[in-house]
Amino acid sequence: MSGVTCDVLVVGLGPAGAAAAGAAARAGLSVLAIDKRRQLGEPVQCAEFVPLAMGRYAKDAFVQRIIGMRSILPSGVIEQSDFPGFMIDRGAFDRALAAQAAQSGARLRTQTALKGLDTGRSEAVLRGAGQEAGTVRYRVLIAADGPHSPVARMIGWPAIPTVETRQYSLPLLKPYGDTDIWLSDAYPGGYAWLFPKGDVANVGLGADAHLLPDMKTPLDMLCAQLIREGVVGDKILARTGGAIPVGGLRPSLVQENILFAGDAAGLTHPITGAGIASAVVSGERAGRAATEFLGGKQDALAEFEEDMRDAFEDSLTRAVARRRWLMARWHTPAALLDATHKRGWVAFREYFAA
Repeated sequence: MSGVTCDVLVVGLGPAGAAAAGAAARAGLSVLAIDKRRQLGEPVQCAEFVPLAMGRYAKDAFVQRIIGMRSILPSGVIEQSDFPGFMIDRGAFDRALAAQAAQSGARLRTQTALKGLDTGRSEAVLRGAGQEAGTVRYRVLIAADGPHSPVARMIGWPAIPTVETRQYSLPLLKPYGDTDIWLSDAYPGGYAWLFPKGDVANVGLGADAHLLPDMKTPLDMLCAQLIREGVVGDKILARTGGAIPVGGLRPSLVQENILFAGDAAGLTHPITGAGIASAVVSGERAGRAATEFLGGKQDALAEFEEDMRDAFEDSLTRAVARRRWLMARWHTPAALLDATHKRGWVAFREYFAA
């Protein structure tokens, strides 16, 4: 691997990385994109919902439409709201984006990890399965390597705060067009959900691990409730979980010739955990920025950051503020009140009040 050069090195082949690799390759740049996993898109660490705007990306992974959201407050009161979108096969979604990047000319390497970074020389040390470590010289690096970004760590940036998630897939016993959201002090720092996916239900929860070190017990209790109600069957078809970034945008998205996209940039919504759409948007924009920069536009990378802040910063800043407000109330009497959760959840007008 030593002696390899490329215009753009993309680290991570989730939605952000695949979108970035595709955009840069379509512009004629030489692109090398790496991912440490054997199989792209696996394991799925996602509830698998995307908004309508992702429709053109989701056609090869579409499972069903979602019409609305039922937000269930501690008192049992339910708020019904519009929530149009699609349930997808997330693994297929990621692989389709990666395949499009490869068809556009990007070189993809799985089972390949970033082991070192010399930013002064624009060199990355990579190691593939069963291979000696080797160096790759790049002109632009796009970090799309998730909430625990190795690139960020290697350049000395602090870690992004995260919450943990745990999810089961169970048989869905009746047609479902809405997603259900449970807001409760039983899920401090997060919420619980049911996302219908054809004949399967993704049932899970996210929480602050410091406030809820045992997520299995409350998830098992929620599943038992849904089994009693005849909503889902009692066979667990799959288990998954992972970290969701909740700190909002990083203070900077660019350092010299390195750009950050998707979860690595902190673009995931700190309240809902939604991040697929912003990953694809930021990845494509990062690929275009790299193209413009290497074509001689000196402020192209700064414009990338400005565009991302214009698109996402207001909503993420509000979400961070709401999250901070909620964190002061978990495991207090206030966390038992509907009014608290209305202030902290996007389906309620109180969330958007000053």
